Amino acid sequence: MLGCALIAAMTTTCAVSGVAYLIPALHTEHGVPLSAASILATVPTVGLMILIIPWGVLLDRYGERHVLIISLCVTSVGTVGAVVMSATDAPYWALAIALFIGGLGSGAANGASGRIVVGWFPANQRGTAMGVRQMAQPLGIAVCALTMPLTAESLGVTAALVIPAAVTGLGLLVAVVGIIDPPMAPSSSSRAAGADNPYRTGGFLARVHGVSALLVIPQSMLWTFVPTWLIVAHEWAPAAAGILVTVTQVVGAIGRIVAGRISDAWGSRMRPIRVIAVAASVSVAVLALTDWLDSPVAPIVMAAAAVASVADNGLAFTAIAEFAGPTWSGRGLAIQNTAQYLATAASTPVLGAIIGGVGFPLAFALTAITPLIAVPLVPRDAQRD
Repeated sequence: MLGCALIAAMTTTCAVSGVAYLIPALHTEHGVPLSAASILATVPTVGLMILIIPWGVLLDRYGERHVLIISLCVTSVGTVGAVVMSATDAPYWALAIALFIGGLGSGAANGASGRIVVGWFPANQRGTAMGVRQMAQPLGIAVCALTMPLTAESLGVTAALVIPAAVTGLGLLVAVVGIIDPPMAPSSSSRAAGADNPYRTGGFLARVHGVSALLVIPQSMLWTFVPTWLIVAHEWAPAAAGILVTVTQVVGAIGRIVAGRISDAWGSRMRPIRVIAVAASVSVAVLALTDWLDSPVAPIVMAAAAVASVADNGLAFTAIAEFAGPTWSGRGLAIQNTAQYLATAASTPVLGAIIGGVGFPLAFALTAITPLIAVPLVPRDAQRD
């Protein structure tokens, strides 16, 4: 069931992030201006953010199995529609509508699995289980980075768009076959949602959201700009850069499981997050220094920083799902994702402008500050009855 949840969650990454890897091909093959292609790549994210919290409400009310199946059907309509629009040389706006529909459907898979992990796994296994589930994002990025640019280059954009559609189809299949909602305690199902609102119980969830928003900035910085850094600043071949990015994503995915296992052993979700925040800050700062010195070890340091920067996600998700409980975990994880997407959307243009104006080393150095700010904001571990 955990493997099925992992594959279902990968659909969000492929449906939302895959188009970004087609920007060069859209420009050369379809004649789409680079600015328009970049906007096209953000359209699925807009759809995701519009419905991610409503999907969370439905997950809390009706359970994950049925809502996941419905949402993945919507995502399939969008991803298959994008293939059809590209194959028929439909107008730019028609392709954008298809991608938007795919983004609208992807929000449930992005926020699901909180109830599955908390309901089916004991407390001393949940960190590891959520770490496995949270492999979905880096593995999805790895799949897109490894396959879509090469497919677009050799077979065209239409063939590359088949990849998100195929992943979504697989996600729908495994959701139907393998995902079962855990039984809810009668007291949980009968409580009024307002009375059970975990956001009225101290500031634990708000602090976790804020910390995660700060920690996602170096993560998104490395995911977004490292290919350009390797190819342009260090003159790497695109294929070699894609392989390195893929390897770091796979290792980062494994790192999430390791972090989750450590949290289970320690009996704490927050203490490992503090350690990871310090490690992310130090590694990105060292990356800034080695890049400024034009050191040949800079790509190795980048790989280490990329792995450190993604290790916290599963821990935060586990803590939110445990604290929010089965009647609020969908909304809690949806709010968590929204905060991270907003932080990414706000920081990426700023970092891009800094890179364009003064170069990568200063951008890396500034990025290293955000996890350092997060360290004192990490709350103590908290549990609700």
